[in-house]
Amino acid sequence: MSGAPPTALLFPGQGAQRAAMGEPWRDVEAWRLAEEISAHTGTDVEELLLKADDATLRETDLAQLAVFSLSVIVLHHVRGREDPEEPSGVVAYAGHSLGEYVALYAAGALTLPDAARLVAVRGRAMRQAAQRDPGTMAVLVRADAETAHTMVEAARTAGHRVWVANLNAPGQVVVSGSHEGIDHVESRAGDHDAKVLRVAVGGAFHTPLMAPAGEELARALLAVPFAASHAPVVANVDARAYRGGDVDWPELEVRQLTSPVLWERGVRTLHDTLGCVRFLELGPGRALTGMVRRTLSDATVVTVNTPTAPLH
Repeated sequence: MSGAPPTALLFPGQGAQRAAMGEPWRDVEAWRLAEEISAHTGTDVEELLLKADDATLRETDLAQLAVFSLSVIVLHHVRGREDPEEPSGVVAYAGHSLGEYVALYAAGALTLPDAARLVAVRGRAMRQAAQRDPGTMAVLVRADAETAHTMVEAARTAGHRVWVANLNAPGQVVVSGSHEGIDHVESRAGDHDAKVLRVAVGGAFHTPLMAPAGEELARALLAVPFAASHAPVVANVDARAYRGGDVDWPELEVRQLTSPVLWERGVRTLHDTLGCVRFLELGPGRALTGMVRRTLSDATVVTVNTPTAPLH
């Protein structure tokens, strides 16, 4: 990463998981972190990353821990490839939903033990909330924010519980709610020249249906020290960059459970406010890479999802 331009590191969220996604990474030095995270959370992370099938990884708590763990491994591997004599170019961090916890760790706001334990609590609380009040999520392709809001408002007028959950990129919005609510939105998508793609998640995340999870997560967050100063992290709930100081991360993270992820605005904050012109997605999948490319026309975007992937 010698001579690198201003760079943002991005971390994916739930939905990026897939069976055996740890296989390409098991021989890298950073793989040792799987055992460390297992000790902090009481879950066999190596088993999740190597042997868990897709059905297992659809369980919210296991999916979140698996994606978090692999993203941390990739982060350490990339840092190990840096030239210690040259600046890395990394100036800011962001993560999509769950990925925000990796960003907070990477930026120095949280220790690894605390970040891992928070992810475990968050995943369990969200799974329990979804079991009490089932729901799901879907991507609206070719729908802008205004169209998405119109569609969900029509669904709620018809008596369904559904909300806009992620504003990911131009022409890509995610809606979330009850199964009946998502069915209603899908049935009307053609009227708006939109297409609906279901997301492999186990609940109506980033909606009021997750409010019960916030109570347990809040208790865990208040027991964890956040660094007084850290590298910039762009928050999902308001797309603002925070460096510690007066920021109330526990409040932001509880709000994130029931609020839309403003990912497109966050990418623009990284680019327009913090000057990032290169974006590295670290972790499974390449969903964030596509979102950035749809949002910015002049950025270099790199997916790092194998140990030998180029960084430029």
